[in-house]
Amino acid sequence: MNSMSLKHLAEAVGGRIVGDPDVMICGAAGIKEAGAGDITFLANPKYASLLRQTCASAVILSKPDADMTGSQLIVEDPYYAFSRILTLLIEKPYRPSGISDRASLGQGIRLGRDLSIHPFVTIGDHAVIGERVSLYPGVYIGEESEIGDDTVIYPNVSIRERVTIGRRVVIHSGTVIGSDGFGFATHKGRHHKIPQIGTVRIEDDVEIGSNVSVDRAATGTTVIKRGTKIDNLVQIAHNVVIGEDSLIVSQVGISGSVSIGHHVTLAGQTGVAGHLTIGDNVIAGGRTGVTKDIASNQIVSGFPALPHRQWLEAQAIFAHLPEIRKRIKELESKIERPKSPQGRKGKKRSGP
Repeated sequence: MNSMSLKHLAEAVGGRIVGDPDVMICGAAGIKEAGAGDITFLANPKYASLLRQTCASAVILSKPDADMTGSQLIVEDPYYAFSRILTLLIEKPYRPSGISDRASLGQGIRLGRDLSIHPFVTIGDHAVIGERVSLYPGVYIGEESEIGDDTVIYPNVSIRERVTIGRRVVIHSGTVIGSDGFGFATHKGRHHKIPQIGTVRIEDDVEIGSNVSVDRAATGTTVIKRGTKIDNLVQIAHNVVIGEDSLIVSQVGISGSVSIGHHVTLAGQTGVAGHLTIGDNVIAGGRTGVTKDIASNQIVSGFPALPHRQWLEAQAIFAHLPEIRKRIKELESKIERPKSPQGRKGKKRSGP
């Protein structure tokens, strides 16, 4: 890691210092594990007691702590400031490695300046590669695809033909962008492939995890908009549109032609049925099954998706269902049991 003074870090994140501004920071760690030379942070007040125990040289806080002996960096958002400082500590100046003579370059391609194209990269005909792009070993760029400036594509990523990748995009190993959408016409009991003639557009500042599949549109474009972050092992089907600054967590599956707004969070293992619309600022809890449209500014959970509070109430009842069922059966048996004869017994008639 790089080594920087706390004063330098404070200037970078717009914070103020309580304590020694000249203390040198050469590492970062969690508040329990941090030692001398490390910086850490505290964002949740319930862990405030750990401030008296930490061995960190500096702690990032939202307000000063009078009982702490080490240096303090006071900022509005400690977690965000920590992420920026961590980047500063690990970031190294970009130094292009050039184009390996073991890379395979197609005809009519356009290459920007200061590239790092590693061995066994394949670039198809008429592709466009921007400036300061890093393509790691095993990357495949299909014909007529475009890769924007400062994008990093890690090993064994496949970007199919006619795909557009924006600037400052990060794509992790094993991901496939632009594979065929899952489209078949069933005729007389047999499934016939529908050619997927559309494309994919990944906008600026998107990050895509490992082993993600983003399918090309049947016609038109599958779109991941600016600033969206996608975790590992996600499936995004053809003609999906995901809005700006959304978070798509691991093992989410999004069916075809779904429209998702901006600042949406789909937690792990959420599934979305096809041709639905999810509004802006929606949060879907883990393992939610979305089977109908969701309006903006909702928090939903469960399968099928319910408002989160309603789902919590249902979950609280669920554990008591056997007891409730038993009680209902008891009540039903009481209702159905014949009533005993009431009043005086009638006399037998002995004849006419």
